[in-house]
Amino acid sequence: MAKAAWKKFPYADKAYVFAGAALKKNWERLHRGDREAFPADAAVQEAWRLHHQGEFHQALEAGLAAGLDGYNAANKAAMIYANYLETDDKRKLTLFQEISGRCEELQQAQPKNANAYYIQAYALGRYSQGISVVKALAQGLGGKIKTALETAIKLDPKHADAHSALGAYHAEVVDKVGAMIGKLTYGASKDVAVKHFETALKLAPDSAIACIEYANALVMLFGQARMDEAVKLYEKAAAATPVDAMERLDVELAKSELED
Repeated sequence: MAKAAWKKFPYADKAYVFAGAALKKNWERLHRGDREAFPADAAVQEAWRLHHQGEFHQALEAGLAAGLDGYNAANKAAMIYANYLETDDKRKLTLFQEISGRCEELQQAQPKNANAYYIQAYALGRYSQGISVVKALAQGLGGKIKTALETAIKLDPKHADAHSALGAYHAEVVDKVGAMIGKLTYGASKDVAVKHFETALKLAPDSAIACIEYANALVMLFGQARMDEAVKLYEKAAAATPVDAMERLDVELAKSELED
């Protein structure tokens, strides 16, 4: 990828800096959504520190330098950066493709690493939205995303972020191709979407992103009929207290949704 400068995280805050023992102490809360295990390797810990404080480019480089055990930190930093801060569409798509490729490498080496599958699905899902969901389905990406998320959940049934993402997958497919084709061709349904979102919110009740994704899905699938519920979810997300840079970006997104 061309060495264009990465944009700075715009909400730098000392509260997102987890120096020394603070990282381990706050780990469970920081990773409630993705249930990443606390790394033994100090270099990998450092990559995660950089990610949590919004130094996404440094986190990517530190994670990659730490080898395969640093891939989840590197990929997560790149995916959050690409999703929220990168404004060049072509670069964004390239980042998502690179993340997916590294996830495949990690899946080969660590087949029981749930986040190797979840992060790949996230990257491919955002890539699909970037090129158009219909086009992505025609390229067979739908099946790949669904399989990756189902694998993540099989490896870790309490993976809130994977439940949320699988709910979003079902909702997107039904929205784009209709309920009948969605069910017959892609195994997608409204009921399954709702079920995964409800599970995600049970597992991580204060997750801003779970609230946002569920709200988006309700608007997509039910329109005005469940608009009030969607607005309440956006409000809950906007009022959440972010513990790190990623969550801050989620909260700011919820605020902007409410303004629209």
